[in-house]
Amino acid sequence: MSIRIGALLASALLTSAACSQSPPPAATAGTSEAPLIAGAHFHHVHINSVDPAASIAYYLKHFNAKPAKFAGLTDAVWVQKSWLLFTKVATKASTKINSPIWHIGWGTPDPKQEFKRQTELGNTFFQPLTDISTASANWDPDTFYFMYVASPDRTLIELNTAPTDNFGHLHLLSADTNAAADFYMKFFGATPKTSSTARQPPPPASGQSPPPRRPASFMIDNVNLILMPASYAKTEFPADWVGISELQPSRGTVNDHIGFSVPNLDNALKIMRANGVKITSEPVDVPGKFRYAFIEGPDRIAIELIEDHTGHPPEE
Repeated sequence: MSIRIGALLASALLTSAACSQSPPPAATAGTSEAPLIAGAHFHHVHINSVDPAASIAYYLKHFNAKPAKFAGLTDAVWVQKSWLLFTKVATKASTKINSPIWHIGWGTPDPKQEFKRQTELGNTFFQPLTDISTASANWDPDTFYFMYVASPDRTLIELNTAPTDNFGHLHLLSADTNAAADFYMKFFGATPKTSSTARQPPPPASGQSPPPRRPASFMIDNVNLILMPASYAKTEFPADWVGISELQPSRGTVNDHIGFSVPNLDNALKIMRANGVKITSEPVDVPGKFRYAFIEGPDRIAIELIEDHTGHPPEE
């Protein structure tokens, strides 16, 4: 099964290539304001699985990841500075790409060797090794490769050329990438990786709505968050992976939600309420371990805010 390599896919992957796992640039005008929630960090991706043990074994086999127990309670996967968490579900969750969470990704310093390794390990390829550097006159051939694999739960996972084989990025779809970018910067301190002002569409005529921003790339801790226009999914994905007329909530899909840790959950929720963000689940306490609540982020993505007091494996 393959993805048609259209102009938007090339744009998305070249954005990823230009930004992949490199240090963020110095702050530019308009991006240096402190986030409203000081001390927020990327915490986890939460996956719905009919067999969490098999899913965990898959990630440990195929990627740079460690087995660990989250809060000493639940088997999970530790990926350098954050978690992959799993909820057992009775039936396989929806795998249609119709929610804001498109895919997750790891880097690879040697993509040709990694393609060989993943093939020998029996991984399921959604897109084989592809040289995307030929899609731009600014790149020399044989300089940036990517491939997609699919987990047993059918989470889509990208492997792309990068300095390390660490967990590297989270790729989201958005109906309004301007608004989504502002949200992650405003509340969580996401740092723009590139200045894309020159690439943006011209300002709208009087009375017209602003056009959506083209692919945008940000850093949240060590995770590159990349935003793509949602309209992309309608034209570029194989039909059996697409079920999109408009973006649907992420809850209940295979990639259920993402999480950010906050120093004080009550304060974080107070800030969210004051800024008109919808609280979808009030705080729940796990005594001596953590507290959590849910908000609805851009494009109806579910975001868990977690005040986590538990120990973590050492950062790599």
